Amino acid sequence: MTSPSRSGVFSKAADSRVERFTESISFDHRLYEQDIAGSIAHAEMLAKVGLISAQECADICSTLQAIRGEIEAGKFPFKTELEDIHMHIEQALIERLGDIGRKLHTGRSRNDQVATDLRLWVRDALDRVDARLLDLQRAFVNRCDADFDCVLPGYTHLQRAQPVLAPHYWLAYCEKLQRDRQRVGDCRKRGNVSSLGAAALAGTSLPIDRQHVAKRLGFADVAANSLDVSSDRDFVLEAAFVLVVICEHLSTWAEEWILWSTAEFNFLKLPQEYCTGSSIMPQKVNPDVLELTRGKTARVIGNLQALLVLVKGLPLAYNRDLQEDKERIFDSFDTVELCLELAAPLVAGATLNRPAIVEKLDRGYLDATTLMEWLIQRGTPQRTAHKLVGELVSKAMQRACRLADLPLDDFRTADASLDKSVYEILGVEKAVNAFKSYGSTAPAEVRKQIEQWKKTLAAAT
Repeated sequence: MTSPSRSGVFSKAADSRVERFTESISFDHRLYEQDIAGSIAHAEMLAKVGLISAQECADICSTLQAIRGEIEAGKFPFKTELEDIHMHIEQALIERLGDIGRKLHTGRSRNDQVATDLRLWVRDALDRVDARLLDLQRAFVNRCDADFDCVLPGYTHLQRAQPVLAPHYWLAYCEKLQRDRQRVGDCRKRGNVSSLGAAALAGTSLPIDRQHVAKRLGFADVAANSLDVSSDRDFVLEAAFVLVVICEHLSTWAEEWILWSTAEFNFLKLPQEYCTGSSIMPQKVNPDVLELTRGKTARVIGNLQALLVLVKGLPLAYNRDLQEDKERIFDSFDTVELCLELAAPLVAGATLNRPAIVEKLDRGYLDATTLMEWLIQRGTPQRTAHKLVGELVSKAMQRACRLADLPLDDFRTADASLDKSVYEILGVEKAVNAFKSYGSTAPAEVRKQIEQWKKTLAAAT
């Protein structure tokens, strides 16, 4: 079978090796739904402007719907010589309708057709990712009330720094995921522009109605420059970048929870249905889902890099190089959706190991900064207070005790004005309660944030 894309200008059939080299049906078959939706909208527009009759439009649309049903049922044959999903659907239409089927491609090119299909596909995929990000946010927020009284050590440089309420940790990820959702929305907005009707690159002399097609397909606008939109893959690059940032956030969370689930930290018990065992060590419960979430970030980053290199030297307008964009963006979306699908139930099912957390909570002098700030409020200059508390921590370290265990004489040696009231602000629990600033881990502030997130997520769609 000869591909419909080979016109009468060719005197020889394509070499079979060229067919295998240029085919994309092996991966772009997943665009069938978008291709058929675009073709139906295009046919309806052709009938509206009088380029085909109403009956021809009805025949085309009903046949396209039948083809869609066959593809969904796995009964539609795919052939390498027909190159891509667009040619497969058009050829099937021609075989069933003859010349009526040949009229569908009036006023369009595969260039604007594939760009439209991909825009529709990316738009749908972004919506799915947004819904999964929302599910993960809800999983974190749903933990907050039960974990509210749990204090965890906060870290900088992977060294214990200050005490933090567990919900403050959970809401930190909600903030990151919210920015991800905002980027998804922005990306969707910029990509939600119709390219159909740009034809090969210069538009068409036929009296088409691009606005009608755009409205029918749910696009917010129509591309103003045919030369630009026929080569534009900004929406693919931006989507790939957005997915990379999501993966970076998931990788941070995965790394943290991998550490927290080790015997050395022992902060967290992961749900066993999201862990795997060892082929040789019977005691092992490995955090493979988290490790693969961290690892799959690399492939999503790699896909972005491949896409950036792909378009860096392409002249206007369409070039066949752009066929290579689909496998990369498909893989990135598939990877991120799967990671998010597993992340939400894993977050919901994990259990904080409170006895182990409490047992080690006094390690690391988490109340040192609070002591320094208490001295500042008493009138001690910050740098002086910083040095003074550092000296007290050094004494406590030498004696392997807490700051609260130092005798009053040590405090008075550091600052003669100190009295027994210093002990009222020492200790992890007191340090947490001492916080006041907006956005801090102060219990009252965290409670406000929890309630705000509940309202935000309840109103989200």
